[in-house]
Amino acid sequence: MSKKVKLDSVDRHILHDLQTDGRITNVELAKNAGISAPPCLRRVRTLEDEGVIKGYHADVDAEALGYAVTIFAFVGLTSQAESDLQQFEQLVGEWENVRECHMLMGETDFLLKIVAHDWDDFQRFLTTNLTPAPNVSHVKTALSIRSHKNLPGVPIDIDS
Repeated sequence: MSKKVKLDSVDRHILHDLQTDGRITNVELAKNAGISAPPCLRRVRTLEDEGVIKGYHADVDAEALGYAVTIFAFVGLTSQAESDLQQFEQLVGEWENVRECHMLMGETDFLLKIVAHDWDDFQRFLTTNLTPAPNVSHVKTALSIRSHKNLPGVPIDIDS
């Protein structure tokens, strides 16, 4: 989705509730939004078709699956030509342990959020994948000690 979509208060209410609980039933969603179930389902489908709702997922506990380490990597590239940026993004897309990739303005070109089973697992990824990758000039890392807040999506004002 590249353009801003006009949303009314019912749409915002639907989005707020779905973002909070992606498993909410259509009946409950409709009740909360103040409409009946069939038009609610149509609105959800329209929001999906317009790309406002990009997908649904489960919020999985990383540690429960053995990913005890989260690292943020600040990556600098030797070239910022668009083709080189796209090539790096494509490569990052192939690395499952990189969970987020953000292109930045300023001294650092990319910020990566990386998960690993342990420190040795991350070091292997760093030395065999990230630092030797084409066009990578430098990598600075920061180990996350703990996470206090990790909300999905964006704030949605349901009172507007």
